[in-house]
Amino acid sequence: MLLDVKIPSPGESISEVELTRWLVSDGEIVEKDQEIAEVESEKATLPIIAPESGKITIVVEQGMVKVNEVCCKIDTSFAGKSLKTNNADGKEDVVEKETIKGSDAKAKESKVTEQTIEATNQNVKATPLARALMQEYNLNIDDVLNGLRRITASDVQMVREALSKTDPITNHPNVTVAGERSLDRNRMSSLRKKISERLVTAKNTTAMLTTFNEVDMSHVQEIRAKYQADFQQKYGVKLGLMSFFVRAAVEALKLHPMTNSMIDGDDIVTPNYIDMGIAVQTPKGLMVPVIRNAHTLGFADIEKEVLRLATKARESKITLDELNGGTFTITNGGIFGSMLSTPILNYPQSAILGMHNIVDRPVAVNGKVEIRPIMYVALSYDHRIIDGKDSAAFLMDIKRMIENPEKLLFGGDDPIKKLIGL
Repeated sequence: MLLDVKIPSPGESISEVELTRWLVSDGEIVEKDQEIAEVESEKATLPIIAPESGKITIVVEQGMVKVNEVCCKIDTSFAGKSLKTNNADGKEDVVEKETIKGSDAKAKESKVTEQTIEATNQNVKATPLARALMQEYNLNIDDVLNGLRRITASDVQMVREALSKTDPITNHPNVTVAGERSLDRNRMSSLRKKISERLVTAKNTTAMLTTFNEVDMSHVQEIRAKYQADFQQKYGVKLGLMSFFVRAAVEALKLHPMTNSMIDGDDIVTPNYIDMGIAVQTPKGLMVPVIRNAHTLGFADIEKEVLRLATKARESKITLDELNGGTFTITNGGIFGSMLSTPILNYPQSAILGMHNIVDRPVAVNGKVEIRPIMYVALSYDHRIIDGKDSAAFLMDIKRMIENPEKLLFGGDDPIKKLIGL
């Protein structure tokens, strides 16, 4: 039976997506629930899943396609079989999986794959590790080269000029030409275009301003060093910096609700909940998965959500629901070594907190100079609804709670004052 596989819809408002790559070859046997292709929209990357096992026939090539368009067909009569090499008559030999057993079958398959690789472009050399991976994934050199990038006119011209020159010793074409100048032009992906549009909108629409402060990370580092092993053993995740800053931001947002607000026309909308966006760098570009109801979560739950969402984003498995919304965002440029930055707003949100790298710096402590681990923090905000006084106070509350984490238990207040009723 032939099954039609259609392009999935990333959302109601999207009618066209980009089929970025096929993960299988035309005529290959695929398994049920196997990822066979990836599509990318202006909001997210989605996999195409094989609904049943069988032989796949690719209908559309990579590029822009319509939502719900048939992209391939699967012949389920080939379920449980695997395609091997072509025989002498040029026909495909179909071999039952169950008949290939033991080391003889593995050796035979390895030999066929090796022959396939050797039969391709002889001018390209592959490392032993690359050859092993190509054998494992049933790829040849041409497949790898085809999947890297488009061949441009400048590439063709460069190779033509290179082939016209020969090595005087070997009399072989010299394919490397020193000093060549070329341009590599690639079409911008739908996701990258959408990110660009949102950044320009934020810059052009809001009255964005950034304020800075510094935070002594000594106590946080002591807590992580002291309790890291116990925390990881109990919860299965590491105790990171992000959970401290998420909890501190939650308490600071409660004290300064305008920082959790946004402008909608002539109205200022202030949610009574906190959905925390966490900026994640992925191979596809910057994404901001959202931790829902962050104000209700403890440290372990925050760390688990950060790990889950970041992993899904980097593996291009994040869903649209996990990216939509968000009332406030935290971005950590420190993991890339950034000392200081002015993070841009995640429109239509009105504020974003920027974390940076931790560096040992001399600071004055009780009249003495000491070396302390210091992080610079930045708050970019929409000055239309957040005043400078409030932005500075927000960062000061972040500073107080990070430098004294016990205050997180009391909504940012001093525990001793709470104890004695002040």
